[in-house]
Amino acid sequence: MNIRERQEQLEHEILSPFASFSDMSKGRDRYEEACDIRTIYQRDRDRIIHCKSFRRLKHKTQVFLAPEGDHYRTRLTHTLEVSQIARTIARALRLNEDLTEAIALGHDLGHTPFGHAGERVLNSICPLGFAHFRQSVRVVEFLEKDGKGLNLTKEVRDGILNHRTSGNPSTLEGKVVRLSDKIAYINHDIDDGIRAGIISESDIPREFTEILGNTTKQRLNTLVNDIVINSLNENGIFMSDKVGKAMKELREYMFTSLYLNPAAKKEEEKADKLITELYEYYIHNIDKLPINYKKFITDFNQKEEQVVCDYIAGMSDQYSIMKFKEIFVPKSWKD
Repeated sequence: MNIRERQEQLEHEILSPFASFSDMSKGRDRYEEACDIRTIYQRDRDRIIHCKSFRRLKHKTQVFLAPEGDHYRTRLTHTLEVSQIARTIARALRLNEDLTEAIALGHDLGHTPFGHAGERVLNSICPLGFAHFRQSVRVVEFLEKDGKGLNLTKEVRDGILNHRTSGNPSTLEGKVVRLSDKIAYINHDIDDGIRAGIISESDIPREFTEILGNTTKQRLNTLVNDIVINSLNENGIFMSDKVGKAMKELREYMFTSLYLNPAAKKEEEKADKLITELYEYYIHNIDKLPINYKKFITDFNQKEEQVVCDYIAGMSDQYSIMKFKEIFVPKSWKD
C-alpha cells in the first residue's frame, strides 16, 4: 500500500459518512495515472495554486478599484480567506478538507479586472454573455495550459461552478465553500469599508450586530460556529434561521451602504470605458491578440467574441490599464 492509498483508507476511518471520499471521486475527463503520494483532490489543489490564473488574482480588484494602501483586499486575499473559513468548517464537520480547499482556491479564477464592475461590462458588451463562475470553469477546463486545461475532477469543477448565491453544489464540501465565500466577503468588505472611511462599525444596524457581533472577529466566530453546530452529523450544510436571516440582511445592507456607494464606485465608469474600448479594439483587430489566444480561434475553433472575453477577463487591473495606454494614449516623440 502506497502513501496515497493509506490516506484514502484513513479518510474512510476518520471522515463523516457524508464526506466526499477521494477514492470515490467521479474522476477527470481525461484519464491519468494516480499519484503514489497525493490523493486526487490534493493534486487538484496543487494544480490550481501553481496555475497562472491563480497568480494573477493578486492584482485584481475585490471592492476598491486600484486602492492606495497595502491592506485592502484583492481577489487573491479574498480567495485565501474563503479557503481558511471553508477549511475550518470542513475540518469541524469531518468533511474532505482537500476537496474543500481546491474548490475555494479555484472559485474566482475567472474573475475580471476591476471586480464585478468588469464582469458587468463584459456581460453587457459580449453577445455570448459573461459570468465569472462560468469563466472560472472555462479557465480550468480549457484556458490553462494553452487549451489543455488542468483536467480537474468533476467534484472540484462542480463546486467552482456552483459557488454563487443561486448555486447548488453536489457535495457538502462545495456547499461549505458557497457559504464561506459570502461569510468572507461580507466581513472583509466591512473591514475595508471602515478602513476607507466609507462606513463605521457604529453604522451597522443593531438588529445585525446584536445577533452576529460588533467586530469582524465576533461575526466570523458567530457564523462559523452556527454552521458547524447546525450541520454536525447532517447530510447538508445548515444555518439557524436567526443567524442565516441576519447574514442575508447584512449582505443586503452592504450593497446599499458600500457596494453601491458613490465613494467606492466613483472610478467604475472609467473601468467600464476601459474594458469596452479594449473589447472593441480586439474584436476589430484579432491579429493583435497574443499568439496563444489566436490559436484558440485557429486551432480550437473558438468564437472570436469568446476569446476576446477570455483575454480581457484574464488581465489584472494593472495589465489592462497598461494595454489601454499602449493602444489609445499617444506616446511622446523621442529623438
